[in-house]
Amino acid sequence: MILKGSQRGSGQNLAVHLMRMDDNEHVSLHELRGFASDTLQGAFKEAEAISLGTKCRQYLFSLSLNPPEGAQVDIAAFRAAIEQAEQRLGLDGQPRAIVFHEKEGRRHAHCVWSRIDADTMKARPLPFFKRQLTDLSRDLYLDHGWKLPRGLQPSGGRSPENFSLAEWQQAKRSGIDPRWTRQAVQEAWHSSDNARSFDQALQERGFFLARGDKRGFVVLDHRGEVQSLPRVLDLKSKAVRDRLGDGEDLPSVADTQKRIGERMTPALRQHIAESRTRFSDRSARLGAEKEAMTRAHRKARLEQDERQKRLWEQETRDRAARLPKGLQGLWHRLTGKYTQIRKANEAEALQSRAELAAEREALIAAQQAVRARLQEDFKELRRAQAEELRGLRGDIGRYLRLSGQRREGPLAQSQADLLPSESAFIG
Repeated sequence: MILKGSQRGSGQNLAVHLMRMDDNEHVSLHELRGFASDTLQGAFKEAEAISLGTKCRQYLFSLSLNPPEGAQVDIAAFRAAIEQAEQRLGLDGQPRAIVFHEKEGRRHAHCVWSRIDADTMKARPLPFFKRQLTDLSRDLYLDHGWKLPRGLQPSGGRSPENFSLAEWQQAKRSGIDPRWTRQAVQEAWHSSDNARSFDQALQERGFFLARGDKRGFVVLDHRGEVQSLPRVLDLKSKAVRDRLGDGEDLPSVADTQKRIGERMTPALRQHIAESRTRFSDRSARLGAEKEAMTRAHRKARLEQDERQKRLWEQETRDRAARLPKGLQGLWHRLTGKYTQIRKANEAEALQSRAELAAEREALIAAQQAVRARLQEDFKELRRAQAEELRGLRGDIGRYLRLSGQRREGPLAQSQADLLPSESAFIG
């Protein structure tokens, strides 16, 4: 599973984030170890109070554990991974909290340790923790027989889904899935061998080149959002220049953005709005189905919890009734029969607890399977939308190139060179 860790302070903000129900369909506080409080907020307040006796400001270490898509990982496997991480990072014995989240039919976990050693009043050092977590993540993939993602393979290849926060936020602002942007630009790159053919290939996919102020070659989308071409291609700048030249003949970003605004027609805006509205309606229906499913699943878990609690209380009373009292109890203690009954009760309690936990895991697994099927509908909707919009980008790009070629004169030729950029308005 993928492990991501960070040192941090602001324990109360972290507690609120981990217990948010709007971002997750199910949230479970699984464990609080080494704290007096029985709430996450209270536990992190304790950690913060202890840290005030030190100079440490990042008094917590937060770790997220994400299994690969499609893998069914039980709580015991998560706990085993947490224990390994704790040992490798040198956080053994430190107070910790474990929270489980479920979303889109998948379960992931968060573990947060206090870094402050109460005996020494010093923060536990965490040298090279990213490397330690990467090594452990690779070991977990191999131990479970999961296919290694490119980012964990010995070659060090980067997974196309491992985007930086800035890349992801930029894609959300523009309404484009970054995976499709990268795929389209990389397809254009692999199908071309020089600057001219690459420019044409980009235009067919609704993107176009420009000359960046500081970043050399850049690629723009329909809203004028700028991305570094070497970064999108995962190449060194020198490799890009070797194929495309110095790019001095390309228009600047400002000129290109101006032309995009001038050439964007109301008709194209209407086509975009209609396409997005159609997919938005379908997405809203799936969203309503997801909300209804989440409510039903939460209700089922609550009912199971209440039923198991009643059963456990009844079994506890029954076991207590087996222990004799008074003179009979004294006689049983003398003969050793009392100890036998008590041990039998303890064994039965352990067995019952294990059966109840297994029953709960079975319910969770069944609900996750149902939720995963709904998530496939979400994925298919996104795929269909992306496929349709990619086709529209190419169609509009070709139309604008043809319309630009009908003009005459140097100015018209300059406009024709930029017209294909407007195809990127389909997002």
